[in-house]
Amino acid sequence: MEHFIEEVVGAIPSGEQVARLTLRLVVAMFVGALIGLQRETTRKAAGLRTHMLVSLGTALFVVAVNEALYHEDAMSRVIQGIITGIGFLGAGAILKLTEEKKIRGLTTAAGIWMTAAGGVAAGLGQFVPAIVGAALAWFVLSTLWRIEHKMGWSHHPKHEGDRTDLPGDDTDDD
Repeated sequence: MEHFIEEVVGAIPSGEQVARLTLRLVVAMFVGALIGLQRETTRKAAGLRTHMLVSLGTALFVVAVNEALYHEDAMSRVIQGIITGIGFLGAGAILKLTEEKKIRGLTTAAGIWMTAAGGVAAGLGQFVPAIVGAALAWFVLSTLWRIEHKMGWSHHPKHEGDRTDLPGDDTDDD
């Protein structure tokens, strides 16, 4: 019983540690929210909550390893594992529509991957790269979509020349 109490008491972080890890996790949630909000407003299946959880989860992996005082090589392996795992999650978002000969979900998969990268950056305490990366991802997802359609660069032949399609009408690239 004494060993159990020592284990629990020894695991209680200082106030400074709690503040640091809370800030990192909150920034990760913000990064996920920024990207996820754009996906939510365009009515994609992977929206606000999904992106927030992906970013928060990746940050938590990084923070946990960092707080446990593992060596840099351990952190590198954790990040490699996150990248691989997120790749599988993203692959699940990609759908091949055989009858229509289309592949959908590539942008969603890339957004999930980007969200995970932002979560890793936030978990490492790299707030500026995390927030700037999320803002740039939001720009790519929202603004460039409009430019593509305005210029007639749609990836769907059905919409070439059609200027009535708006974000979220389930007709963009995923």
